[in-house]
Order: sequence, then structure tokens, then C-alpha cells
Amino acid sequence: MGGSVMGMVMILALAASILMGCTDVALGLNEAEKIHVGGRVLCQDCTQEWNKWAYGGKPIKGCKVSAICMDERRRIVHYASDTTDELGEFQLIIDKLVNGKQIKTELCSVRLVSSPDPTCNVFTNFGNGVSGVKLFRQLATAFNDNFIKYSLNPFYFTTPMCDQPDTTSSSTTTPSNSNQYVGNNNNNY
Repeated sequence: MGGSVMGMVMILALAASILMGCTDVALGLNEAEKIHVGGRVLCQDCTQEWNKWAYGGKPIKGCKVSAICMDERRRIVHYASDTTDELGEFQLIIDKLVNGKQIKTELCSVRLVSSPDPTCNVFTNFGNGVSGVKLFRQLATAFNDNFIKYSLNPFYFTTPMCDQPDTTSSSTTTPSNSNQYVGNNNNNY
């Protein structure tokens, strides 16, 4: 009986220390002054063999990526964008305090905006570049009193040759409502 009580005390002590650690993490994320979001934008070429296509994306310089933060009433409270460098990397910095109000990180999303490369400018939703990546606490990769860091998985564009027409809509599709994103036909590209 004494051993089981001691075991229970140890389990409770372990649970309390884990809970306190999680509380410290949550407090750190709430008190940070800035949000840093980084990632890459790559070109996927579907004409390549599988490994090159899936894992051999080439960086695209000059792609625009944006972050939009909303309030609880779904109004935009902050917009930021960045252009990728020669390595296809972007860095967005968002102030957590806008007009005297704290931005709720989980109401922010990051997505692709454009590609300057005429040979690789078709949107894909690999990495959620089209639908957007929500900045949930679980995605935070580092934090301190000054910032929260999110390192996102790569976003991808593909070549016009790889664009798949939307066969689910009527044949009277106009350019304004045609499929502009690869993957609209539930392939989740």
C-alpha cells in the first residue's frame, strides 16, 4: 500500500511539473512582442521523376507571401507581406500590438500571393500555400520575451504544364471563375 501511495505522489508531482512547464510556454507566447514567420517557396516540376518532383523543388526568387491577422469579428487588423530572396526564403515580422490591441496569433494565416516566374506560377496547395497556414501555438518553433518564431513547411508553385483543369464545373467556365489553383479537383496538390 505504501508503495502505491508513493507511486501516486510521484505521478502527481510529474504531472504538476509538466503542467507548470506548459503554463510557462503559454505565458511566453502570450507576452511576446513580435511574431516572426519564416519559410520557403519552391517550384515543383511534375515532368520530373517522383523523387525530384516531390523533394527536388527549386527556390523561386521574388515570390510574394502574405500574413493576414483578423480579430474575433473577422476584420483584418494586420497585413504583412514579404518577397522571397534567391534561396526562396521569406521572413515576416508582425507586431503583436496593433492600435493598442493584442493580436491573437491563432487568428493569423500565411499564404502565397504571387510568383514572378512565368515558367512556374501556378498555385498549389502543398504546404497549404493556397488555403493558408494558421499560426497555432503548436506550430511555434521558438519563443522568448520578445518574439514567437514559426518556421513553416515550404509552399509550392508548379509549371503551367502541370496545371490540371477543373473538370467538375460546367463547360461554360469563364476566365474569371476558372480553376486558378492546382488541386481544386480534390487532389490536394
